[in-house]
Amino acid sequence: MTPPEPLDEHRALDSSIFRRPPESTSAESDPADTGRSRTPHFHGDAGTLFGIHVVNVLLTLVTLGVYYFWAKTRVRHYVFGQTAIEGDRFAYHGAGAELLLGTLKAALVFGLPVLGLNLVRDVFEVPEPVKAAAGVLAGALVFVFLPVALVGGRRYRLSRTSWRGIRFSFRGHVRDLIKIFIRGGLFTAVTLGFYTPFFQVNRQAFLVTHSYFGSRRFEFTGRGQDLVSPFVVAVLLTLPTLGLGWVWYLAHKRRYFWDHTRFDTARFGCSVTGKALLALWAVNLLALVGTLGLAWPWVRVRNIRFAFRNLTLIGPLDLGRIQQQAQHASPFGEGLSGFFDSGFDLA
Repeated sequence: MTPPEPLDEHRALDSSIFRRPPESTSAESDPADTGRSRTPHFHGDAGTLFGIHVVNVLLTLVTLGVYYFWAKTRVRHYVFGQTAIEGDRFAYHGAGAELLLGTLKAALVFGLPVLGLNLVRDVFEVPEPVKAAAGVLAGALVFVFLPVALVGGRRYRLSRTSWRGIRFSFRGHVRDLIKIFIRGGLFTAVTLGFYTPFFQVNRQAFLVTHSYFGSRRFEFTGRGQDLVSPFVVAVLLTLPTLGLGWVWYLAHKRRYFWDHTRFDTARFGCSVTGKALLALWAVNLLALVGTLGLAWPWVRVRNIRFAFRNLTLIGPLDLGRIQQQAQHASPFGEGLSGFFDSGFDLA
């Protein structure tokens, strides 16, 4: 699902859930549909994805990494195309050449300046104040470009995703997210980390409320204070549980984010639990380590199906009001996001 964090990406799949309106009725939603619960379904299988993965790895090696961008696109085409809502499948329209071009641009705009500053700090013989200034500037660039990558990557992926011929889009401005990052970073440092729930909610609200399906926008009603107590409990249990208590916090946060996300007159619901999430991660880790990474396709499929089992959309929808409003999106942000996200996650 898209509005909260596309499992990928990471994270597994950006998508949304909608009901097909009867062809012989008006665009108005059916009152009897008020309590209807919808869940996405993944029709793909790990065996097919493994075949795609093997070919991708071989071609990436032969081309010295250049084919990686086409490999990433092939996987997205397959995963999205195998995801359906009541018989209607999603489609991904991105191209490998777009990702390559976006990455090259990102390398010029972001990679070279940071590399140069790091060389000044660590290699060149310059005065210590200059080294310190270079280190600060390099860190500042990374901090600023994180929201740039997040907005650009989300804008690109949503613009290349469609359902029933209607595309998604993201219309937020990166300057607004930069403000959220700056404020969140400062307050988190001042409060020794306890502002984190507010920072996470503010970031999620920005990403969700600027996401659209056609002409209709997603909504988010979460509040940072609602996550403070679970966050404090996770902090207190860090040592006694050897850090495993954070899995329950992550599950709680995922439920909270989805439960406070709406589309039109319908709302999302999530039933993931900390125990189930821990079991998913444990099996995934064992599979990846035990097979030296060869189990990646099975892990990817397990993640998608796990997410879909725990995700629903409840309530009526009026699809007749949704119109196509495709937004232009550059692959620059998607390429830039590659500096921060390997796309190889456990959940």
